[in-house]
Amino acid sequence: MADSSFDIVSKIDRQEVANAINQTQKEIAQRYDFKGVGASIESSGESIEIRANSAERALAVLDVLKEKLIKRQQSLKILDAGEPAASGKEFKIAIKLKEGITQEQAKKLAKLIRDEGPKSVKTQIQGDELRVSSKSRDDLQDTIALVKDADLDFATQFVNYR
Repeated sequence: MADSSFDIVSKIDRQEVANAINQTQKEIAQRYDFKGVGASIESSGESIEIRANSAERALAVLDVLKEKLIKRQQSLKILDAGEPAASGKEFKIAIKLKEGITQEQAKKLAKLIRDEGPKSVKTQIQGDELRVSSKSRDDLQDTIALVKDADLDFATQFVNYR
């Protein structure tokens, strides 16, 4: 029997993130506690910028964004948010979107699977993804459960299961 395999990746669903940002913009425009505080959120490619006239309001906008991302089944680990920084009369929060698995993260993940996963499972780093293969599909399912339960600092998805 041929080996079964799947890939572990860290991808961002750009459409869902854009929808979450649009919903956040609508909520900021409608909510009473955001009236007159100059709160706004803007997206530009790989980054998101939040502005407000106080650090607390900027953090409140960030909380609204996180809430919208969770409702759309997006991991909060894709966000790399900084602290509110004063810029003139307003505060800004710069947020970078994290996508892809770095070489170090892939090595850490491969070590976790090698140490704690089923013995028949083999891993192979392929660019910004990790290929996991085994003759037993049950072992692959156990490996998926292991990775889901692990406390990783990046979002993971499982694709190309065959």
